[in-house]
Amino acid sequence: MRCTWLGLLLLLLAPVAAANEHPIPVFDPSQLRLIRSFGPWPPPFHGDSGNPLSGRPDGIRLGAVLFAESRLSRDGALSCQSCHQPQHGWAEPKPRSHGLEQLDRNALGLLDSRLQRWFGWDGASDSLWAAAIRPILDPREMGGSTAATAELLRRDPALSCLARRSDMAAASSPDDEAVLVLAARALAAFQETLASARTPFDDFRDALLAGDLDGMARYPAAAQRGLSLFTGRGQCATCHSGPAFTNGEFHDIGLPFFVTAADGSRTVDPGRHRGIARLKENPFNRLGRHNAAPLSQATIPVRHVVQQHRNFGEFKVPSLRSLRFTAPYMHDGSMPGLADVVRHYSEMDEDRLHSDGEALLRPLRLNAQESADLVAFLESLSASTDAPAAGYDALLADARRLCP
Repeated sequence: MRCTWLGLLLLLLAPVAAANEHPIPVFDPSQLRLIRSFGPWPPPFHGDSGNPLSGRPDGIRLGAVLFAESRLSRDGALSCQSCHQPQHGWAEPKPRSHGLEQLDRNALGLLDSRLQRWFGWDGASDSLWAAAIRPILDPREMGGSTAATAELLRRDPALSCLARRSDMAAASSPDDEAVLVLAARALAAFQETLASARTPFDDFRDALLAGDLDGMARYPAAAQRGLSLFTGRGQCATCHSGPAFTNGEFHDIGLPFFVTAADGSRTVDPGRHRGIARLKENPFNRLGRHNAAPLSQATIPVRHVVQQHRNFGEFKVPSLRSLRFTAPYMHDGSMPGLADVVRHYSEMDEDRLHSDGEALLRPLRLNAQESADLVAFLESLSASTDAPAAGYDALLADARRLCP
């Protein structure tokens, strides 16, 4: 009987695995299917049908300039880049961000955000452009206003020029909200370009599927063992699935709900439970008047999402790509490094889970070698240089050339 390439590959790897004290794993068919599902990378670009500026160079240029524009904030000192820094995976190295006030959550990295359907730790926005509006108007973050944003785009010569190139009708509109939406759409168009690079894992995945033993050998044995844990006993791929290593949904992983404010008082962060309410109330959601594709399939999630008791304390499953740049981790920034994250799942206190929580979550009880292997795999999901600002600087220079 003729062997399949999969069976042959397993036979070839078995002797190597048996010969080592810490053997290279042999992936079973179910694990190989999961590994296949983690690619290809990078995925093809698909724009947002609800954003007319998606994928358009003029909109991208305007968004790049606005991303660094501190005049969008009330005090003229804060920009999007204040909390989403290129050198840190478009996140920041703080447990919790600080806008005009101390905030409750860690800044999510923006790399690969175009692949998501919910935005923010609580999913209170259903499009990238709606998510761009929230920090501008939030009195605790940038504290700006619709009128001030519209006035800035109308009176500043360079911004006005870029806005007219992006959307003449919106830029010329007397409706302040229409100009705010133009700014948000441009910010989203720019953020869609923030894509993480290929990683050592991607090279290994492709070599494994091609049966390229030399290519596979270049991937560290510890990372291979960590991948085996990730796709096997750890069941990590249940939530961290697909090419971006996230199902894009929300889960309770046993973290405390309490937030300590700057004055020492304690409040509760309801997570997704409040996020769904905010999403439904948001006039900029995909059911609102500014969505450019009101009949598209992209409106289905917000039409049908329902707030449930179990959503209390759930937070978004983040992508695992580019983790090396985005520490600290979790929605509250409570875990400084990847070893801390692995320790949490290894020693998880099941009593902390919500009463309607995730039945699939159990303490992994990893030994020291297994923990180190899992960290090695997670580190392999970052490229060596994934966060340079060179592309961003080029966009800014191009915008200044076109609209000095």
